[in-house]
Amino acid sequence: MADSNFIDYVKILCRSGKGGAGSRHFYRAKYVPKGGPDGGDGGRGGHIILRGDRNMWTLLPLKYRRHLFAGNGQSGSGGRSFGKDGDDIIVDVPCGTVVFDAETGEFLAEVTDDGQEVKLLRGGRGGLGNWHFKSATNRTPRYAQPGEPAIEKSIILELKLLADVGLVGFPNAGKSTLLSSLSAARPKIADYPFTTMEPQLGIVSYRGNRSFVMADIPGIIEGASEGKGLGLRFLRHIERNAVLLFMIPADADDIRKEYEVLLRELEQFNPQLMDKPRLLAISKSDMLDDELMAEIEKTLPEDLPHVFISAVTGYGLTELKDMLWTAITDDKNRIEAVPITHRPLDGHHRVREEDEFIFENVPAPEDEEDFGENYDSEMLDEDYDWDEDVEAEDEDLDK
Repeated sequence: MADSNFIDYVKILCRSGKGGAGSRHFYRAKYVPKGGPDGGDGGRGGHIILRGDRNMWTLLPLKYRRHLFAGNGQSGSGGRSFGKDGDDIIVDVPCGTVVFDAETGEFLAEVTDDGQEVKLLRGGRGGLGNWHFKSATNRTPRYAQPGEPAIEKSIILELKLLADVGLVGFPNAGKSTLLSSLSAARPKIADYPFTTMEPQLGIVSYRGNRSFVMADIPGIIEGASEGKGLGLRFLRHIERNAVLLFMIPADADDIRKEYEVLLRELEQFNPQLMDKPRLLAISKSDMLDDELMAEIEKTLPEDLPHVFISAVTGYGLTELKDMLWTAITDDKNRIEAVPITHRPLDGHHRVREEDEFIFENVPAPEDEEDFGENYDSEMLDEDYDWDEDVEAEDEDLDK
């Protein structure tokens, strides 16, 4: 996967901007000895925003952009001049991107639609200037609010492809061959296991200028939900599929047993996958006659729709597309299939090389750098005597 452009799991460090400090400025002009407070508010810090882009299909740009730091808000100044807001960081991600907390594995947000914006980290609010605190009894407030601090968080972005049909099967079950026969996709096809190293998408044409999207993932083996093989890393891509198409070759020793093994792996990965409509396609059926097909049908589950196909000869492909289209357009199935509850990331669902990635030490700016010359750092001290400071200011103004 190191040389592939398809990146579906990446860990990045985000930091929103901190708010600017309010000003404690007093108006001074000729013949205006007691102009009063006119310190402006500080600007808000920049947000970290994720935006869905249907033209993107990988998280590759973020693999080389590990730090996302929004701009800090500027401090206020005299004349009720407000500080400038910090620059927002807008990150385009593929539709189907899910965000997790890198430390706890907690689900944070997801982006599913083109143009959808999710405010991942909110920038700090700017502090109020001293003109907000003036009153009849406090005419010379020499204090202002500091801005809210920035929020820093390590997150994990996980891409789950959006497709109508997901192909599920053991290695060399004919999934890539079927995808190449039904669509214009050209996945790698060979006679050894795990030929497919990354998910593939294809658009399948149907009657009346209609179409649907089919996704092919690497083959699943027994124990994939525990980390064996390649299937675990890519099982996330079938969580959003409306229909699951199980593919088992006709020359398998026990078709029903292999189907149960695949079903058990999906259930252990995410029990919600059991609610999706399922179809069974018995591939490589060009080697079977009617008598053998009848014998195989006796061993299949009764409530599971099935079809015999051959991607090489085209046998049963039209019937397969009819069954898939019926399952996809069924309102009952679609309502049950589209919503998804994202399970928290645990040890089995993480990618080691990303979790062990260590960010460079990028220190945050010192707190007092953005407060401006009008901010007094003594205001943060708990023992600071506000009354004494106000009285001293009144004496200065009287003089």
